[in-house]
Amino acid sequence: MKQFDIPSIFRSPIISKVKAFRKAQDPRKKDFSPTVLNFGNVQLYIARHFGFCYGVENAIEIAYRAVEENTGKRIFLLSQMIHNPTVNEDLTQHGIAFIQDTSGKQLIPWDELNADDVVIIPAFGTTLEIEQKLKERGVSTEKYNTTCPFVEKVWNRAEKLGTDNHTLVIHGKHNHEETRATFSHTAVNSEAVIVKNMEEALFLAKCITGEASKEEFYRFFNGKHTPGFDPEIHLSRIGVINQTTMLASETQEIAEFLKKVTEEFAGRTKADKVVADTRDTLCYATNDNQSATEALMNESLDFAIVVGGYNSSNTSHLVELLEQRCPTYFIKDETEILETETIRSFNIHTHETEIIGNWIKGTKIGITSGASCPDAIMDQIISKVLGLMNSQKSIEEVIGKLN
Repeated sequence: MKQFDIPSIFRSPIISKVKAFRKAQDPRKKDFSPTVLNFGNVQLYIARHFGFCYGVENAIEIAYRAVEENTGKRIFLLSQMIHNPTVNEDLTQHGIAFIQDTSGKQLIPWDELNADDVVIIPAFGTTLEIEQKLKERGVSTEKYNTTCPFVEKVWNRAEKLGTDNHTLVIHGKHNHEETRATFSHTAVNSEAVIVKNMEEALFLAKCITGEASKEEFYRFFNGKHTPGFDPEIHLSRIGVINQTTMLASETQEIAEFLKKVTEEFAGRTKADKVVADTRDTLCYATNDNQSATEALMNESLDFAIVVGGYNSSNTSHLVELLEQRCPTYFIKDETEILETETIRSFNIHTHETEIIGNWIKGTKIGITSGASCPDAIMDQIISKVLGLMNSQKSIEEVIGKLN
């Protein structure tokens, strides 16, 4: 796989050795069991796969190259490069300004841009409408377009299905940058509707079978379907694609459920309804990280730490998995581990941070991170946790035995 040139501040001496050790042991990535580091009185269970994926490293390399190649020019990002505060803060310190926030709110007016400016498209991609706005301002985006290749793969599959008269069901969060971009690209060739979870898929199934009326469809999916969508017409041939950072298992579950409902209804009523197989659109990195987290869940952990940006969709899904098995703390970096032996953890249900005391409840600790989290942050957290727990063995001693 291609090696990317990313800033050394994001690299790590600890995690890099762990990853190199596992890669040598398991080059074909068939073993999803965690790496166990035994510090005597503390055992760390580090997920097999986590941290920067191909798309993120590609985006970071391009963004910093844009800075190097455009001294004296104004450089902008459409929105956050990835959902990690450390990376975005460093890009800001390098002089890059954000045109929009993650929800699409305008921070810099379009009419302030001109043809001499450099605009970077983030890893999530962007909408065709925004591309047109930039084109009208004379701004070229081809050179520094960091859209993840796996997001583009979804768009290409959607285009093919759309030209074959399929309606696309997008499994995603309708206000997420990637889903907004995917919806925009999909709408060129087909009708589309966004479902967030299985609950919404259950209602969509009622629309497929006619149990829910057209009016009920419009109320339920208000703002989440293409303007010309007619559920009585456009739910006959469907395909399911996803926001690549969603739970891959949930995407598959939704696709299989809608296929089953459609086939049973078509068989019973002789209606002409089909569902396309779109399993090939699932992101390998999302799959690997989630599978590795599921393997982590099989261990007898006392608690787990998940590291990443609080607005990171893929990271929140790792928390969602782990908290089913043990106390799980979601932190953005080591500063959330407070000196008073309390931790500040983000609650994915209330969307607020919570101060939790007496959080170290055992010695078997699971740890993983989202696809946009630098390994260097993992290093800092591991060092801080081991320091608080007065580990009997040093990091150098334990890591040195990996070969």
